[in-house]
Amino acid sequence: MKMKTDDIIKKIWDSQGFGNVAVWQDGTMTVVSPGDTGKSDEKAPIALFKPLALVAGYPMLDHALGDKALRGTIETTIRDAGGEISGD
Repeated sequence: MKMKTDDIIKKIWDSQGFGNVAVWQDGTMTVVSPGDTGKSDEKAPIALFKPLALVAGYPMLDHALGDKALRGTIETTIRDAGGEISGD
């Protein structure tokens, strides 16, 4: 399943203060406690994003969504892990 960059950024934004975002090969995302690897049933997520490190500096979600560097970081992380992602 091809993931969308905007969906991941929105999930990361909404998860600030609640934990990290684990992204799975099928495109699903879960919030996991800080320090948790997200691993369940011997399956590990393809990426684990730390919201505060990625989006805390943006005053509004729209600024995060429009940041080319942030988008590039997320897209590269997903692709490097073998996932498919679309910038649309």
